[in-house]
Amino acid sequence: MKFRLPLTALMLGVALAATPVLAKKKEPVTPAPAALPTFVDPDTTHDPDDVLFLDLSDGGRVAIRLMPQWAPHHVERIKTLAKQGFYDGIIFHRVIDGFMAQTGDPTGTGQGGSDLPDLEAEFNSMPHLRGTVSMARTNDPNSANSQFFIVFYPRFALDRKYTVFGRVIGGMQYVDKIHRGEPPENPTRIVQASLASQHKAPPDFAATQAPAAPITADQLSNSESN
Repeated sequence: MKFRLPLTALMLGVALAATPVLAKKKEPVTPAPAALPTFVDPDTTHDPDDVLFLDLSDGGRVAIRLMPQWAPHHVERIKTLAKQGFYDGIIFHRVIDGFMAQTGDPTGTGQGGSDLPDLEAEFNSMPHLRGTVSMARTNDPNSANSQFFIVFYPRFALDRKYTVFGRVIGGMQYVDKIHRGEPPENPTRIVQASLASQHKAPPDFAATQAPAAPITADQLSNSESN
């Protein structure tokens, strides 16, 4: 499977290696400056079938408005994979501070994808602003498959070179907290990806992460007697 990622080489003028660099230590999370604008969606009457929820392992839900009018085939791919549960449990394997967080590879290496065929590019005029969601690919423009990335800071050098298919409309503060690294030592993962139309509740993180209740004297006595 080909290596899929947004190429910083477009900005630096150098080729990226086909093998991800292992992070030697966990990078600190740098919160977004308060002055940096986040996309505000003026339309609150969204089709629930065009809203993607990502429930992250850090306990937050990210809402992404999918825009089929920008990239119909890419949006349909994301919907199909989300409904299949493809993204559940997948990590953010490439997270660069000041740039973006990338996910969607079941192998966690940046070289994997789904069993579905690659997509033809649907490049559009939408800019890579903070909160933009765009498909990752190789040097081949028609190689997007399942991997996508969320932009931390504007990266206009990616415009018209990667297919923008949505924008974060809620929970960007949880995107900012995704663990950095390539891959991170303790990667953030997607616990559950779903469409709003599926009406799936967020996972009960309090129940799954709560410490076990202490054993009482009675329980210990009963276990010893057995």
